[in-house]
Amino acid sequence: MLSRGAVIATAMMFGLTYSLSAAVIALNLVERGLSESVIGANAAMHAVGVLITAVTLPRIVTFFGIRRLVILALVVAAAALTAFPALPLLWVWFLLRLMLGMASEVLFVLSEAWTNSLSTEATRGRAMATYTAALSIGFALGPTILSVLGSTGHAAYFVGAAIALLAATLVASPRVAAPDFDKPASGSPIRFMRLAPVAIFATMLNAAIETAGLSFLAIYAVNLGWAESGATSLMSCMMIGAILLQLPIGWLGDKVDRVKLVAALGALAALGALVWPLALRSEWLTYGLLFLWGGAFVGIYTIMLAVVGSRFQGAELIGIYAAMGLVWGFGALLGPVLAGFAMELSVHGLAFFAAAICTLFAVFVLLRGRAAT
Repeated sequence: MLSRGAVIATAMMFGLTYSLSAAVIALNLVERGLSESVIGANAAMHAVGVLITAVTLPRIVTFFGIRRLVILALVVAAAALTAFPALPLLWVWFLLRLMLGMASEVLFVLSEAWTNSLSTEATRGRAMATYTAALSIGFALGPTILSVLGSTGHAAYFVGAAIALLAATLVASPRVAAPDFDKPASGSPIRFMRLAPVAIFATMLNAAIETAGLSFLAIYAVNLGWAESGATSLMSCMMIGAILLQLPIGWLGDKVDRVKLVAALGALAALGALVWPLALRSEWLTYGLLFLWGGAFVGIYTIMLAVVGSRFQGAELIGIYAAMGLVWGFGALLGPVLAGFAMELSVHGLAFFAAAICTLFAVFVLLRGRAAT
């Protein structure tokens, strides 16, 4: 039970580290009068850190062990968050953002592998659902902390660092069991992407739509006549659905064919996105639809994690999860760009963009059939 708590804390810290740091650092750089290009370049350092770690992690995890690497990543994240306000030099902030990217990739990959090691085939869907819900809670905590403490001052950085250290203390407990891997995985991230193409597609899909939604969902609603206060609450409604509906989806994933379930969830997500233009005419219909849609959409990633965990083990599983972490960054980069272009073409561009790539994903899974990993 304590081991599961440690994994949940690790997953939450990945989401929190990403969502809190991305928002507060960008706002602080704006306050310092820096241009959008500088802010974008600083954000890109996070992706560079992810890339470096994705390439090296499958080889070093067997040497250090999961527990030590997770503790190290949490301590590094805490130190980096504390250092931002303490060292307000721009070039230092670039290095700190790189460190955060490396730490977050370690937390992302190893928390997934750790969760998988604690589950059996009969409970894998529910275990990965708990993991995904924890991830979503972490993503939601970042903006929540920022809304309470504000971006001015240093409080948000220090609260994030304190939570990271608390998680490290929990993981360090001798009562927490961590898996061991006998040998390092060989090959580049490209090799692991080829081993699990559908899982890679699912990860990019999740990142692209999640980040596009964060960027444009409120704008989409305002363009259709919603008040700003109501429009900004839509993403929260979607996140609540993503958290609360993962356990029933995970339970279903332990009872039925997971590959067919992934394809069905992709089709439901596509259909639901197509309904957005109609639903947004009614406030309550919109909230209900987005609650269900958020659960179904994030459920794609939940069940895909279970599929990967049932087919790969050991250091090779680490390699695939690392590749998934890498393409998550690419999806997070491409999603807002493509969604923004779609919204320039149509007022309902965000809905059409989401529906199109969800449909493409569902078709891809069906074409892959039983090889859909």
